Amino acid sequence: MTPKYKFRVPVYAECISPDIFSGKSVEEILALKVWEGNKNRSLGDLFNVSVEKESGEAEVVIYLSGDFIKVRRVGANMTTGKIIVDGDIGMHLGEGMRGGEIIVNGYADSWLGGSMKGGRIEVKGSAGDYIGAPYRGSKDGMKGGTIIIYGDAGREVGCLMMGGLIRIYGSVKHFVGINMVDGTIVIHGDCAGKAGGGMRGGRIIICGHIPSILPTFTIEDIRPSVNVDGEKISGPFYRFVGDVSDKGEGRLFVSKEKNPHLSFYEKYL
Repeated sequence: MTPKYKFRVPVYAECISPDIFSGKSVEEILALKVWEGNKNRSLGDLFNVSVEKESGEAEVVIYLSGDFIKVRRVGANMTTGKIIVDGDIGMHLGEGMRGGEIIVNGYADSWLGGSMKGGRIEVKGSAGDYIGAPYRGSKDGMKGGTIIIYGDAGREVGCLMMGGLIRIYGSVKHFVGINMVDGTIVIHGDCAGKAGGGMRGGRIIICGHIPSILPTFTIEDIRPSVNVDGEKISGPFYRFVGDVSDKGEGRLFVSKEKNPHLSFYEKYL
């Protein structure tokens, strides 16, 4: 699929999903309905679509090529198949996803994998705010699956997270793991601060620099390494417990080597 022109307003296209494309002819796919702003359109009005059928192929693979940054809710609630994006893509990619795989060879906008329950999302570039988080007004954070981002990410990564794994090889902004309940977040780069605010469970692992630890966390010990999904991440790491203001028992692991300014905590061990 490729866009026919540059979109000026958001396009809501949750119909772009292997679940919905499966078993349909080209004509049926082109007739699927989308919203361009407040205008109801067909998929064929906005996109060029070609279908290649291979003998014995069971899995539906959707290739999106071009500028999809205004296109939202692609792969929402998908359970199977694969979506490959060669370019940038808009908000709510993989929202409510329960299975299958999404690969983005570019940038993914905010609410990537929002309220995700299963499957795998991999972003080769950076991503926006609220990774894995529910939309405003909902408390159903990410419950399962895996999100991997090779670039940076924005604010509130893993907000209200209840399970699964988020792994970011770049850096993140404030409030990673805010109100987190369970699951694991790994940040290989730096964190702008306020990690784990309001968290009640789960793990946050920060391998880079963080300016300070919230005062509602207490130091527990120093660990030589942390195991994540069968992989040992070498430390040493300061291990904090919190957020005690919410009677939380979450674990915040912070690199000792990258944060010498936190060495004063050692006198409390």
